[in-house]
Amino acid sequence: MGSSSATAAVRTRRGFSRLLTLFALVATLVVGPSIVAPTLASPAEATVYSSCTLSGCAAARTARSGWSSRGFPTTRGWYTWGSQYNFAGGQFYNREGQLPSGATYYEYDVYPRANGAARDAHRIVVNRSSGVTWYSPNHYTDFYRL
Repeated sequence: MGSSSATAAVRTRRGFSRLLTLFALVATLVVGPSIVAPTLASPAEATVYSSCTLSGCAAARTARSGWSSRGFPTTRGWYTWGSQYNFAGGQFYNREGQLPSGATYYEYDVYPRANGAARDAHRIVVNRSSGVTWYSPNHYTDFYRL
C-alpha cells in the first residue's frame, strides 16, 4: 500500500468517525430529551370541567373573593394580601382556546405567600365582563368552573 493510499484510508476513517459523531450528536438532541424528559400534556389538550368539587376549589373561591375586593386588578404584579403577598398575572390570552372564546380573561394566584417566595401552579382566571371564574390547580392543564 502506497503512501497516498494510506493517507486516503486515514481521511476516510476520520470522515466516517466525524459522521458518526455528528449522527450521535443529532440523535442525542432529537431523541435523547424525549427519552429522558417526561411527556407533559400540551395546553391545547386541557380539560375543562363545568363545576369544581376539588379540595382546592374552596381556596380558589376565597382567592376570588379577595381579588374581587381589590377590584380584580389588571396590572401584573404583587399585591398586599394581609401580612403576605399575592400575584396578579395580568391578561390571560386563552391562546390555546381552552376557555370560551370572545372574552377577556385575567389571571390571579390562589395562595398568598411571603414577600419574594416562589409562585405555585394554582391560578384563577376571571372573565371580567361576566364574572365567570375558572380554577386551574396545575397551571392551565385543567380548568374547573367555580
